[in-house]
Amino acid sequence: MSKIEKALKRAGDERGNLQLVPAAAAGGRAAPWTALLGQQIEPPETTSRMAENEGKLLSADELWERGIIHPEHTDEPAVQVFRELRTKIVQQSQGENAVILVASVSKGNGGSFIARNLGAAFAFDSAKTALLVDCNLGNPSVHRLLPDPSLPGLADYFENPEMDVSKIIHPVGIERFRAIATGGLRETPGEYFVSMKMRRLIDSLRERYRERFIFLDGPPMSDIADARILSELSDYVLVVARHGRATNAQIESGLNTISNKKLLGIVFNDEPRIPWIP
Repeated sequence: MSKIEKALKRAGDERGNLQLVPAAAAGGRAAPWTALLGQQIEPPETTSRMAENEGKLLSADELWERGIIHPEHTDEPAVQVFRELRTKIVQQSQGENAVILVASVSKGNGGSFIARNLGAAFAFDSAKTALLVDCNLGNPSVHRLLPDPSLPGLADYFENPEMDVSKIIHPVGIERFRAIATGGLRETPGEYFVSMKMRRLIDSLRERYRERFIFLDGPPMSDIADARILSELSDYVLVVARHGRATNAQIESGLNTISNKKLLGIVFNDEPRIPWIP
């Protein structure tokens, strides 16, 4: 077993081979893809300004230890799959930035693994920036990517009306990649996502960088209420199902909560092979 394989294996249950399948090919509904773009509120920031605030960058080995791809490992199947996903999303967004909800069919299907690696794949493209937002309040994980897990996040922003959005956006050790953790949650506040402040936050994040792609690491789709709200706030939804664990009934139930216009497709985690099914 190679060093990279061992590192990925240590990523735990989220580790798996991946297969991207359009929803129709997985027994779901055909999905015409559209982007719902917000109006520009203020001039967007620039990647050069972002570069001024970069902290210590992680090496390729450090990224693999965290279960994150690196573009140097071109022979790794996972790298190729995330590049395919990136290309597919860019094509469907017609080059415009977008908000993508990544949601597992059920807990333990690897949605967080997919979300953070998609963010990394976009950040590795020098023409783009990526932001990962932890919306999985019941099982958060994004704080583990931060240099200090106690840094303010979503909860702090919602509970402090005076807090500027810039205070919750933090570097993760990858150029052009930022993250927002859940922050100091004292309980699971289901009302966060239905607030107008959440909608304004998404609009603000979208306009902050013209070339930024925002990935919402969402709760399992079994949490129907939050999954539906977050899908309404997003331009696209990518569904994650673990091969051999997610049932057809679970997948179909999850697809039923998503608008046809927003469904990108399904990523099967832990597939024995990694073919692309057109």
